[in-house]
Amino acid sequence: METADLIVIGGGIVGLATAFHLQEKHPQKRILVLEKEESPAMHQTGRNSGVIHSGIYYKPGSLKALNCRRGKQMLEDFCTKKGIEFETCGKVIVAVDESELKGLDFIYKRGKANGVDCELIDKQRLHELEPHCSGIKAIHVRESGIIDYIQVCLNLADELRNHGNQLLTSQKVTGVREEPGHVLIRTKHDQFSAKHAVNCAGLYSDHIARLSGADPDMRIIPFRGEYYELHPNAHNLCKNLIYPVPDPRFPFLGVHFTRMIDGGVECGPNAVLAFGRESYHKLQVHPGELISSLAYPGFIKMASKFWQMGMGEMWRSFNKSAFVRALQRLIPDVRSRDLSPAPAGIRAQAVASDGKLIDDFAFKEQRHIIHVLNAPSPAATASLSIGETVADKLTQLIEK
Repeated sequence: METADLIVIGGGIVGLATAFHLQEKHPQKRILVLEKEESPAMHQTGRNSGVIHSGIYYKPGSLKALNCRRGKQMLEDFCTKKGIEFETCGKVIVAVDESELKGLDFIYKRGKANGVDCELIDKQRLHELEPHCSGIKAIHVRESGIIDYIQVCLNLADELRNHGNQLLTSQKVTGVREEPGHVLIRTKHDQFSAKHAVNCAGLYSDHIARLSGADPDMRIIPFRGEYYELHPNAHNLCKNLIYPVPDPRFPFLGVHFTRMIDGGVECGPNAVLAFGRESYHKLQVHPGELISSLAYPGFIKMASKFWQMGMGEMWRSFNKSAFVRALQRLIPDVRSRDLSPAPAGIRAQAVASDGKLIDDFAFKEQRHIIHVLNAPSPAATASLSIGETVADKLTQLIEK
């Protein structure tokens, strides 16, 4: 059995950022990160669109807003220090007709309350920024940016190793048990003992919590985000980032255009129920996980509320023409021939037993374990701030 002072379960960006801050706060302690895949950042972190979010959407004073604003600055400082490429390119949030002006103004006021560098712009200024974009008014968010979050994770892993700690891959956790004074963690190949542990398992955060005996009072329901990418000869249609005014009834931002740090342009996502927590393809089914989602009372209540919107997402999933029409609301010149399928991602949507979508960061504490139960977007942008928050929570447990 291998022993450590602190173990972090999960080698995504939140887990690695947590380990990074733990070693800063506890330089004499031995820290292990256990990752079930062969390398870090292979799921939510490595499959997102690479946007550095500004925090404009989030309720002032919420954990999302506070961590996004602080985390954005911490991320940019870390990247500057490590020489990781990122670009502050800006984005526009676009109202395509008068029905969206009230929502646009609401987002703008939130942005100002959160200290975001943004301004309302008219149609003429919008077309100067994005000549092919359709809209009557927009918010120009000057400080939004783009990055490769996998590179951030690789640098965080190097920091871990450089301080004598370890990232252990191919270590899928199969058991967690609190005992007096320590935590026992079993993987497919080994057993570990630590004085304290942090659960940053992302799509499986609720599963790990239950293994440890905790009741998270929520369930992760996986939603697959389906994307297309613009062919190189159509890259001129989008200069930077183009977003719609989001529907306030739903936690997703709607289909949008994102220029990537490598120069490509991604379009989407469509959001559909995934048939497993890592089912990245339409017909990829994990029967046990699918049944677990469908039978969960919270999912049933959520589905009864959002079924019409869900059917629309499913229709676009199987009908490219419908997907293109959704994109054409923002860029009328985009055509089906301009688009090729891009890799999908999975969003870990936390749903309470009453059907409520849990939209903010959520944590649960046991005697020796901190569980990061919900870390939705902008978790990647906010990761270093979230990691510091979790490290502080664990330090309080250590000092009890």
